[in-house]
Amino acid sequence: MGVWQAIAGGGEEGETPMESAKRETYEEAGISVKNKFTQLTSIASIPVEDISGFIWGKDIVVIPEYSFGVGVATKKIYLEREHTKFEWLTYKKALEKLEWDSNKTALWELNYRLENNRLRNIKHLI
Repeated sequence: MGVWQAIAGGGEEGETPMESAKRETYEEAGISVKNKFTQLTSIASIPVEDISGFIWGKDIVVIPEYSFGVGVATKKIYLEREHTKFEWLTYKKALEKLEWDSNKTALWELNYRLENNRLRNIKHLI
């Protein structure tokens, strides 16, 4: 696909969005599910054909995209084979590299909440 984005993935049968985020984060980057995850209020709707086709059936054409932040104590990342590289970037450089507006909005929200000590006002799960 050749685009830069944060860790992403779909939910499996019966998973909550948070459970999916934790599983995908561990599978794709080796980040422990014991870290503090924050569900952001940024939610988008995206066409299924832009992801992996109509694997949910012919009647599901748009799915919700939830966004999360996760605190990490180490910069060591394990990459799953579907990824080619990763980078630790400043907010500004990450924003420039993102392809999709929904990802830019979620990154803006996370950055705003971090800079203004506003994470405490939303849902945290460990």
